[in-house]
Amino acid sequence: MTIAADARELQEDIVRFRHELHREPEIGLDLPRTQEKVLKALDGLPYEITLGESTTSVTAVLRGGAPGAADGNPAEKPAVLLRADMDALPVQERSGVDYTSTVDGAMHACGHDLHTAMLAGAATLLSERREQLAGDVVLMFQPGEEGFDGAGHMIREGVLDAAGRRVDAAYGMHVFSAMEPYGQFCTKPGVIMSASDGLFVTVLGAGGHGSAPFAAKDPVTAAAEMVTALQVMITRQFNMFDPVVLTVGVLQAGTKRNVIPETARFEATIRTFSEASRERMMKAVPALLQGIAAAHGLDVDVDYRGEYPLSVTNEDETTTAEKTIQEMFGESRHTRWATPLSGSEDFSRVMAEVPGTFIGLSAVPKGTDPHAAAYNHSPFATFDDGVLADGAALYAELAVSRIAALAGARN
Repeated sequence: MTIAADARELQEDIVRFRHELHREPEIGLDLPRTQEKVLKALDGLPYEITLGESTTSVTAVLRGGAPGAADGNPAEKPAVLLRADMDALPVQERSGVDYTSTVDGAMHACGHDLHTAMLAGAATLLSERREQLAGDVVLMFQPGEEGFDGAGHMIREGVLDAAGRRVDAAYGMHVFSAMEPYGQFCTKPGVIMSASDGLFVTVLGAGGHGSAPFAAKDPVTAAAEMVTALQVMITRQFNMFDPVVLTVGVLQAGTKRNVIPETARFEATIRTFSEASRERMMKAVPALLQGIAAAHGLDVDVDYRGEYPLSVTNEDETTTAEKTIQEMFGESRHTRWATPLSGSEDFSRVMAEVPGTFIGLSAVPKGTDPHAAAYNHSPFATFDDGVLADGAALYAELAVSRIAALAGARN
């Protein structure tokens, strides 16, 4: 039987595991119950398991058993990495599914439960094909993708070298609850997702009575001007064909309408699609805000934090993934995106270290308009279980076919 056919046989088990994860979501780098569930799913399979030291990550290595591979030097064998993130979001679920979150204020609103279940399914499919593998597979079950840099933690603890040598290729997958029709696989060579940085600004003034602003130093009006000026600066200093997205999500000041506060603060997320624009923003934003503060006779504290780099896929690995998708599921199931997404991913850190690619998979519920569906991170986001077997099959096929190609090229 083919990998896809075997995956369909596992569909009910994969769905059951996904629902278990969804009911009990965990946030951040410490996911003890999720880790326990993953270890249970891997129990009895021939994987070498390593647990994270600074996080509850799980690294599982499958040693290929093809003739000549089992006794070979790990440093001479091909190795491929497959990654799934495991963490949830601080969102109160309102999706209405019958396996809804039982944890108040936490939800798998970004589909990481699907990623984890699909990779666990792939673990079974690969173990059944161990004797065909002329190389090793590294499974990367990662916590803390949602703003906690879990990939960075795992890289520092050696996940890329878990097989005894640096992996030759890495593949990640992400489901979407909107945007593309159900079951569509999506790829893009080059920049596929933006870089993400954080801006934290505190305007320092001098409080006073609201009726006499001339006797105080009002930080509120300066902060309001800054918020607007940042948007104007982007349109006047940056090329529209190399876009920058800046969104202020936090704006706080004051306690009462007739009291001028001592400080005002705001926080923003900044997305860029080239290193040149990213570096320029890091210089232009503080200069602008300091100038506005000085014009008001105020001081300002500007904390510009670099977070996630650009997600840049390797062209060859992307082409490999595209061919695999089309051979397994047909050309109609594949879309190549023309433009990158403005979301960000810490799988970018993996792709910065080794050749890799990132694949989108639409889990929009069947019969739902993908343009009207609730998007990832929404409390109403729902993901169709029907894609789970296909996702697991693609994970496994990418590892099997890529190892075969790498081994063939070395012989």
